[in-house]
Amino acid sequence: MSFLPTIMRAEYRGGYLIHVVFSDGVERTIDFLPWLEGPVFEPLKDTTYFQRFFLEAGTVTWPNGADIAPETLYERAKSNEAA
Repeated sequence: MSFLPTIMRAEYRGGYLIHVVFSDGVERTIDFLPWLEGPVFEPLKDTTYFQRFFLEAGTVTWPNGADIAPETLYERAKSNEAA
């Protein structure tokens, strides 16, 4: 991928959904539940904790250091364009 996407804005939409806006204008509501596997993501299964996300280094991050690469989120957003 020659384009390195970054997330410019993110808004909680309930459950494990976050609406993200990328630097190229692509925006989509993404379900993060499929990524909540493994020890670092365990606290995020509590939706109160999940909502504590913030943007750091161009991606969605949580206080415990958990994050998902912006390229991964961008690929998911692009794959859902027709939805």
